[in-house]
Amino acid sequence: MTQGAGQGPEVERTATLRDFRVPAYVNETGPFDHGTLPGDAAPPLDEPLEHPDGYTPTQRDLPVINRRGDTLQVVVDPATVQAPLPATGPGPLFVVGDVHGYLDELVAALQEKGLIDDSGNWCAGTARLWFLGDFTDRGPDGIGVIDLVMRLSAEAAAAGGYCKALMGNHELLLLGAKRFGDTPVNSGAGTATFQAAWLLNGGQKYDMDRLQDHHLQWMARLDAVEEVDGHLLVHSDTTAYLDYGDSIEAVNDTVRETITRNDADEVWDLFRKFTKRFSFRDEGGADAVRSLLDTYGGTRIVHGHSPIPYLLGEVGSEEDEDNDGPHVAGPHVYADGLAIAMDGGVTMAGKLLVQQLPLES
Repeated sequence: MTQGAGQGPEVERTATLRDFRVPAYVNETGPFDHGTLPGDAAPPLDEPLEHPDGYTPTQRDLPVINRRGDTLQVVVDPATVQAPLPATGPGPLFVVGDVHGYLDELVAALQEKGLIDDSGNWCAGTARLWFLGDFTDRGPDGIGVIDLVMRLSAEAAAAGGYCKALMGNHELLLLGAKRFGDTPVNSGAGTATFQAAWLLNGGQKYDMDRLQDHHLQWMARLDAVEEVDGHLLVHSDTTAYLDYGDSIEAVNDTVRETITRNDADEVWDLFRKFTKRFSFRDEGGADAVRSLLDTYGGTRIVHGHSPIPYLLGEVGSEEDEDNDGPHVAGPHVYADGLAIAMDGGVTMAGKLLVQQLPLES
């Protein structure tokens, strides 16, 4: 989820004057390295995690939203990678919703589905795994999440499967904060900066301190849209993708070219459009889904970005202290059965979803 505000450079997470608003909406590490710095020992798995210096816990809830409103060479230990299986066609397809730095929850969810073993290594052979974006911000270890996804990508490929990821709005936000910092951009509603927006939306100093060039390169090359087995995969529940091309290839090329040009205003506009949400929820939502399916292919759209509790209207206010958290059992199917929402609301004490597709009838 994303909004924006001004922030002084010497203040990390204090209240700010808001003169604009965007709709709310690696060093190699293993999956159990909770972001330890070189020379530090990772805590045993049976000990509670102590938050690292530089991690600012955020409220495990989200602001109320107006309803209208190329590869990277990763070193992999051959001993940890199972031998490729005989070619028998593609393996089962899985998708992962928004992670937002919750590495422990991600590891547990992947283990529950049999995709990684007790040591955090890929054990699913030819299975195919797609992450729908938003790896960082709000949670304690966004860089650890990226490191895990990058490593699993290499391990899965070596085993005959794959692990891939889409571009989320928080990847654009982190890229912008690192590249452009406090450079003013034209927000369309006043003065804005990527740095201020990143801090306001759960940006973590601990992540920024560990962000390296290979993380930035990996994020900048992520696709925005893909179609797999009749499922159109996107991060955001918006029709804004149509602004960037009339084919999947055109959209992905345009997004990458925009990031490569390194123009702060262009990247901000891309980020702003990727923060839009709820296009599929209200009246006309099914038609909005069809506009994407008709253009890019597929029979169902699968997205993250908008937490399922919001789509269901189960969360009323971030100040509601009596709310003990939403109860998310699994993906939410809506828009005449054409849309599948995968953000289980892990940032608001919901659930980090890993789901095999197609859904059972």
